[in-house]
Amino acid sequence: MKISSISGGVTAPAGFQAACCAAGIKYKGRVDMAMLCSAEPCAVAGVFTSNVVKAAPVVWDRNIVQNVKRAQAVVVNAGIANAATGPAGMATCEQTAAHAAKALGIPAQYVLLGSTGVIGPVLPMDRIAAGIDAMAGALSDTAEAGTAASRAIMTTDTVNKECAVRFELPAANGAGTVTVTLGGMSKGSGMIHPNMCTMLAYLTTDCAIDQALMQRAVEDVVKDTFNMISVDGDTSTNDTLLVLANGRAGNAPICEEGEGYAQFREALFTVCRTLAIKMAGDGEGATRLMEMRVYNMDTKENARKLARSVIASSLVKAMVFGRDANCGRILCAMGYAGVDFDPAVIELYLLGREQTLCFYRDGCVQAFDEDAALAILSEKEVRFGCDMRMGDQEATAWGCDLTYDYVKINGDYRS
Repeated sequence: MKISSISGGVTAPAGFQAACCAAGIKYKGRVDMAMLCSAEPCAVAGVFTSNVVKAAPVVWDRNIVQNVKRAQAVVVNAGIANAATGPAGMATCEQTAAHAAKALGIPAQYVLLGSTGVIGPVLPMDRIAAGIDAMAGALSDTAEAGTAASRAIMTTDTVNKECAVRFELPAANGAGTVTVTLGGMSKGSGMIHPNMCTMLAYLTTDCAIDQALMQRAVEDVVKDTFNMISVDGDTSTNDTLLVLANGRAGNAPICEEGEGYAQFREALFTVCRTLAIKMAGDGEGATRLMEMRVYNMDTKENARKLARSVIASSLVKAMVFGRDANCGRILCAMGYAGVDFDPAVIELYLLGREQTLCFYRDGCVQAFDEDAALAILSEKEVRFGCDMRMGDQEATAWGCDLTYDYVKINGDYRS
């Protein structure tokens, strides 16, 4: 069945509303809080940072996903991460959830939380509470409300990130099919690296699906989407991906793996991949998106390791910024990826919109047209490909160039 991209984000699926406000969490007058709410409780799935230092909202949300398995609302703030805040940070989570629960008329255990920003400071609870009250009275299911929410969670992002898709599933009453929608929004620009990255991502769907199956799909899809991007090699304390499904579409509930599950997983992959690429292309100070495709490899995981090693290399990223066709840097990054391969048989390519250049073949750097290489490296999306000639597995990773502005942005991030 066909998956169609549509305009919108988290409010595209039936039954979901969003709102945002300027709560003054860190900067006065800045829109810095967002709220999502479903008309009824949802099955919830999620994955979180692999960093040992986990922010308080990560601990809070992980408990809901693993033990409660249901949720109905999300409250997110930008500016302060609520990380490395000890007992005070968890107390803030409890107070925030309780206040949101009262304002929305739902159980506190159904309130998910997200924070992004500076590590260390404690969130100002009076501003958080005032923001919740303002947003609870302004919830809307319009596309504009969803877009505004995606902008509210930005930190150093230069653009908001959202997308949505539609697909058909068998109807619950057995009469034909129904339209199912899945939408999402994310933020992320710096501290981006696999497992996971400084990202908050929230996906909503009106699909009826078993919670355990949805969790399985999320864990599977993230391997080739959010875990295949890198900006600077840093993995944050706050990384969170949450998916809420309220069942409003009226499809026959997906309770086992099969055609319906495969369709849902493909839609989930499409949205996560789109958001991940948007994040990679909006890396702090970035001027160009990088893509590395490794194909004809022996195993999927080895292909992933090679692709990630290239896009995470500071030397490769600097090469792309300087538009210097130095393929030795790519080969070097592949060589230390921890994967065995024969350098004498691989072929490395620079892939432009209108032409392809072979950099490396038969164990030797190839002669190529420097002007053509410069033109390709000047494109907004710089793509590399490597034929490993070892099997039939492949993987693609995304990153961005490393620029002077990255240092400027992070040299005074706290102040």
